[in-house]
Amino acid sequence: MKQAITYPGMHAEDRPMGPAPLSSAILSEPMLFISGQVAIDPYSGAIVGNDIQAQTHQVLKNVGDLLGEAGMTFDNVVRVTIFLTDLSLFAELNAVYADYFAFPYPARATVGIQLNHPDLLVEMEVTAMR
Repeated sequence: MKQAITYPGMHAEDRPMGPAPLSSAILSEPMLFISGQVAIDPYSGAIVGNDIQAQTHQVLKNVGDLLGEAGMTFDNVVRVTIFLTDLSLFAELNAVYADYFAFPYPARATVGIQLNHPDLLVEMEVTAMR
């Protein structure tokens, strides 16, 4: 059985991710699948930050909020895929990322891409397990 997980204080039908037919996260015990998170505040819809450090913090705040709603923490994360618009920002992204994860680190891939808004620099999708 799967359950939609959304940001604290929201309902799945609030659709903070816009009209796209997707959920912020799906819990299918013991796994949690978090859709790609970007540096958008889900409550205001505003892009947060104009540099990779600020945007990475917002992305991981969104991830942390969804993990918390599922009763998990960053320690439960087993896989992260990072989509980065400028691979020269990799070291700066890693510096922030390291503040959220401890050894043993999640398995991870980083892919260079173009996001659908020119001000967005990074997107992450996450898989966690109880």
